Amino acid sequence: MRRTALTWLLLTCAALPAGATRPTGAPAAPETVTLGALRWDRTEVSIARFGRFVADTGTRTRAEAEGGGFEFSGGWTRRPGWTWRMPEGRPASDALPAVHLNFDEAAAFCRWAGGRLPTAAEWDNAAYTEQRSDPPPPLQRGTTYPYPTGSSPEGANTSDNAGPDRWPTAAPTGASRAGVNGLFDMGANVWEWASDTRPGSDGPERRTMGGSWWYGASQMRAGVDAWKPARFYAVYIGLRCVYPADGPAPTR
Repeated sequence: MRRTALTWLLLTCAALPAGATRPTGAPAAPETVTLGALRWDRTEVSIARFGRFVADTGTRTRAEAEGGGFEFSGGWTRRPGWTWRMPEGRPASDALPAVHLNFDEAAAFCRWAGGRLPTAAEWDNAAYTEQRSDPPPPLQRGTTYPYPTGSSPEGANTSDNAGPDRWPTAAPTGASRAGVNGLFDMGANVWEWASDTRPGSDGPERRTMGGSWWYGASQMRAGVDAWKPARFYAVYIGLRCVYPADGPAPTR
């Protein structure tokens, strides 16, 4: 089991068109990467961004309604007060990824934002195959890598990083090293819901992608077949959305 999370003071970043300015107090638009027919959230959805969805829709998550989210500690254990607002039951940076969200809550957020959750095939294509025309070295266009960070897992927030552990649990969105296609945390940090479904013993299951900070780098590789009950929520599971590339860029 990894150590207790630190409170991070990093703020999320979002790109603006050249020469544009953001009105005082206006929320940052999500930064996206266009790959083929889809725009991708460049980072996992943050607490700040999910909070705007909650303020707009009045959503109350199951973790909030049912007394707190889950952590694995010799079995799945409910942690009172652990919700998307306070992932480990204490005040947290708005830049941390929003977690303790089940599949339906993640899908509802993406619809609100103008997109949807990706399929596992879409996610794999974006995570492992470099598609930019001029990626920064050592990444090369057209190469499929074993990790979302490239040839090695270095730079990802896993449990088996060499040296001091900068992020004992989740890292702020956009704080780790950008990987294939300029995307952050497609491997490790928190699992991400995908739309693939199959029947399970506890109701429908949905695929989760990329591993998390709780695991080693092996969970970042393509082909890891991880499924969770769609109604499940935990401190390790978050999301990112995709949007039609021919539509407007998401603004919330």
